[in-house]
Amino acid sequence: MNKFYLCLLSLSIVTGSAIAQNKSQPKADTLKQLKTVTVKGYLTEQPVLSVPASVSVIGAAQLKLQPDNSFVTALNTVPGIRAEERSPGSYRLSIRGSLLRSPFGVRDVKVYFDEIPLTDAGGNTYLNALDIGNIRHIEILKGPDGSLFGANSGGVVLLSPVNRLDSSYLSAGVNGGSYGLFHEKVSVQNSSKNYRFNFNQSYQNYDGYRQNSRMHRNYLQAGDAWQYAKNSELRATVLYSDLDYQTPGGLNLAQATANPRSARLPTATLPGAIDQKIRINTKLLLGGITNDAKIADGVRNVLTVFGNHVDFANPFITNYEQRDENTYGLRTYFQFAGKQSANFDGKLNVGLEWQQTNSLISNYDNNTGDKGKVQKIDKINTNQHFFFARYAADIYKRLYAEAALSLNYYHYKFRNTAPLNEADFTNRDFSPQLMPRFALSYQITNDFIWRASVSRGYSTPTTAEVRPTDNIVNTGLQAQFGWNYETGFRLRNKDESMLLDASIFYYRINNAIVRQLNPNETEYYVNAGGTKQPGFELAFTDWLIRQNTTHFIHGLQFNTSISISRFNFRDYNVAGNNYSGNKLTGVPGEVVVSSLQVMLPQGLSVFVQHNYTAKIPLNDANTMYAGNYHLLQAKASWQHQFGKTRLEIYAGADNLLNEKYSLGNDLNAIGNRYYNPSPLRNYYAGLGISL
Repeated sequence: MNKFYLCLLSLSIVTGSAIAQNKSQPKADTLKQLKTVTVKGYLTEQPVLSVPASVSVIGAAQLKLQPDNSFVTALNTVPGIRAEERSPGSYRLSIRGSLLRSPFGVRDVKVYFDEIPLTDAGGNTYLNALDIGNIRHIEILKGPDGSLFGANSGGVVLLSPVNRLDSSYLSAGVNGGSYGLFHEKVSVQNSSKNYRFNFNQSYQNYDGYRQNSRMHRNYLQAGDAWQYAKNSELRATVLYSDLDYQTPGGLNLAQATANPRSARLPTATLPGAIDQKIRINTKLLLGGITNDAKIADGVRNVLTVFGNHVDFANPFITNYEQRDENTYGLRTYFQFAGKQSANFDGKLNVGLEWQQTNSLISNYDNNTGDKGKVQKIDKINTNQHFFFARYAADIYKRLYAEAALSLNYYHYKFRNTAPLNEADFTNRDFSPQLMPRFALSYQITNDFIWRASVSRGYSTPTTAEVRPTDNIVNTGLQAQFGWNYETGFRLRNKDESMLLDASIFYYRINNAIVRQLNPNETEYYVNAGGTKQPGFELAFTDWLIRQNTTHFIHGLQFNTSISISRFNFRDYNVAGNNYSGNKLTGVPGEVVVSSLQVMLPQGLSVFVQHNYTAKIPLNDANTMYAGNYHLLQAKASWQHQFGKTRLEIYAGADNLLNEKYSLGNDLNAIGNRYYNPSPLRNYYAGLGISL
């Protein structure tokens, strides 16, 4: 396979260079104007070409090509990103290997919903509560970026629910498919000169491929914006999600081979998933108000006040856990822009973010899905806040340089209410941490930009790691930290219909937080040495045939992304075992995702995507691997305009090669129950209408 990657890489670079320099320009009347891709993640909007960072953008057009029932397929088109779904609704997201410490969910990654942190002060991120069908734009900042976004050592994901350039519209859609899939959504937006209101509703149900894997989600989302002055806007956002999904549990290889649709089976000492009615219910209410104001010439302030409430229930094999979590906080920053000249443009940002999350975590015996006797009840209050500053300068429209720094504070306190009924909280303070980032990009030619950056990552233990399923509060768990060194380039052609983005990086983590399991399958976390994470990423896109209305093929776009990860443990000793030099658990060495979009007459289009994922180590000892797999998916659609009304009908298929694979493995599993088999070949179809 290594020869394959080298050939593909060489072909991409050579082809991209040739196209950028030699592709003839189409006639003006056959070319649709291509919009310059911009990012807003670094507090000001700027073209992605000059951003001195590894940043990827998934826009509305790209999201529309992917199934809108899950984040997984869309996110996996980005090099360096691994999104998994062990069963419907059970997400796991990592950036550049941050999967290591996450049995499920999100660790080491900071996620924002518009200007509101979706990641709470305790480090929990309920990404699966969101409906991707209501997300219009995703920006992913890869590598540690705590200088502006606080403690993280993996990266940042920015989710935008609204395209502010959209005018008034009403749209609705419904789709269904194999294994009881049903998904409907309705969106409405009313825009006037100074006012914009939008409302989104969706419902999703999926019976699942395996036993005990049904999920359903009710989702409501609303936003309101008022432009009360030129360049000043007041926005309000609120969402409510009620997600309930069953979890089938892992199987060993023999069980997965004999009956991949089976839920976890009982053993001599523990009941099975069906017996215990294993499931997770998450009710999330999140809201915030943002004031984006121009205070004076060259001075802007953004202030967001936010809060959320989470009601979480998880009947599991060994216990029934309930969490009642309440978060509130604010984020604000100022931007000072100096007088712009032909040769220099500088901007200074200063700000802070403050969050408080108060959690009541209760564990009971699980009596076949019902709460039994109290095992333990704890209150954990977590505070995380940081101050940040950033200066960026554009020099001679060719050199872009920035320096940023944040000072981070983290503190939690806990008190047991049962069985000890403690009167006072026990405090745990972490030392304040500085997180710097230095980056620059240089425009060698108008269409070739080189970049480099150095940044420090720092990630505190989450509430779920401090107080894991063994019900013991681990005050000895330390934060992990490290330095990331990175360089790369971007190459485009004249009309930006082609873009090649490549980067290499080396990330060295110390005090790595890793998950361990007790014989009764309760978990705990330890600091165990560190990691060495060198990697290579490439993203390439090109309209091989430009969008037009005169030829049979109205457009042909090719995309590919390549991730090569050579991640290893370093000084990793745990439970008397030395795993130094072993491959990082759960991280495939290579991933290649390629797609082709063909636009045809009469509103017809075809989209085909292939995902190759190399074998994956399933335990720290590297004695067990999940095999490599090829996923092939396809989608055909027809669009037609009836006056002001647009109708779209589409149908698609996933796993066309009928691969037997597991999209989400249970790492270091007791009893070798690593596997969560994914569906075989499956289908879906739907329609959408907008006016």
